[in-house]
Amino acid sequence: MSIPAVDVLTFGEAMLSLQTEGPLGAGGTARTTVAGAEFNVAVGLARLGHRVSWAGRTGSDEPGRVILRTLRGEGVETSHATTDPQAPTGAMLRERRVADLARVHYWRAGSAASRQRPEDLAPALEAGARILHLTGITCALGDGPLAAVRSAAAYAAEHGWTVTLDVNHRTRLWSQEAAAKALHPLLPYVDVVIASDDELPLLSAAPGAAPQREEADLIAELFEAGIGEVVVKRGADGADLHHPGAAPVRAAARTVPVIDTVGAGDAFCAGYLSGRLDALGPAARLRRGTTTAAFAVASNGDWEGLPHRDELALLDATPGSAIR
Repeated sequence: MSIPAVDVLTFGEAMLSLQTEGPLGAGGTARTTVAGAEFNVAVGLARLGHRVSWAGRTGSDEPGRVILRTLRGEGVETSHATTDPQAPTGAMLRERRVADLARVHYWRAGSAASRQRPEDLAPALEAGARILHLTGITCALGDGPLAAVRSAAAYAAEHGWTVTLDVNHRTRLWSQEAAAKALHPLLPYVDVVIASDDELPLLSAAPGAAPQREEADLIAELFEAGIGEVVVKRGADGADLHHPGAAPVRAAARTVPVIDTVGAGDAFCAGYLSGRLDALGPAARLRRGTTTAAFAVASNGDWEGLPHRDELALLDATPGSAIR
């Protein structure tokens, strides 16, 4: 068997990100960066020493060039990323509205990522990977991206890869009904589901009745659909890992000062997938996920504060201490 080109392949929309320190209407100053769910996961995994390929689609413009340059600078493989000369790179504005409450605005309609098609991914899929990481966000961008997700999931499953799906529901992108209709058909190809507790109903075969059902029943339904692993993210309450026929494993969240919660879920995914690639046990995998999430929560930005492998133990130091 040939060795896969990378450990993890992912794709999805990366955007120009403007982040204000106060209300936009009051003239809050903005910091310019780039971000996106799969982008964040790719950077997090690369910093932890894994081989990662990002095969998203950007515009042939300066934001697109910054995205690719940033990924390459972080050690992420971008040779299978594509550019669209007819469409722009998407953009988002994250406005710190009051205290620690942020409001996010998107400009995604007609973006290059919304025009991604299955054929754009063919070279990346042929190169191979151990894990294909998908998110519900890409499925929400349009018919083309949804078709790309479905074809990639089918290819990966057929070739024996592990397929992971982070539900990552965004109410400003699509309704719960639309998300459920798109995501449920993916389940036959998926090995690992990652979701917050309020996202689990979106994967039910009967989404209309799912919100009233017990969480254990929703997880059991996923096992019946062939899912081998369900990870439930609980924010400040940590995370659970469920396997068929086994008691759940729980990890508490790490205690850190909360500076910026955006990107914490992506950071958790990066840590959890890293633990899986390293063949860690269930508890250790969750612990790595909650650790990388804590780095994100305690830092400004979606991905900038994510740890390198040799920094994972930093949170074990006494708060306020200096590492000399």
